[in-house]
Amino acid sequence: MRKQAAARQHDVLGVLNACDRPMTAYQILERLQIGEPDIAPPTVYRTLSALTDQGRAHRLESIKAFVPCRCNHVESVPVLAICKDCGSVEEHDGSDLLPTLTKLTDQSAFRADRHIVEIHGQCGTCAA
Repeated sequence: MRKQAAARQHDVLGVLNACDRPMTAYQILERLQIGEPDIAPPTVYRTLSALTDQGRAHRLESIKAFVPCRCNHVESVPVLAICKDCGSVEEHDGSDLLPTLTKLTDQSAFRADRHIVEIHGQCGTCAA
């Protein structure tokens, strides 16, 4: 029997929330297959697409991985600080950046669908 989309989203978010590091779609798939061996990659990709469209998860474009959203982004820009050593991801509210980003893209009449800022470096623990 197929799961409803909401139940599938709940399962995927549960996997993301249980991990303290970004996860690829295939890592999520492996975790889900423990309890549901027949789940296929397209199901996970569709669910992740829905979650990112809803703002409930973020795709880290540079490392092709996902993290759950931990902030409220209504009219905001998620700023994701990714540690190159331990892999942790800190999420920050980049609301103050939105007017600047909009001004930049308006110069060329570019219409952004979404904004995500990724910053790579070292977290406070690894830098110490």
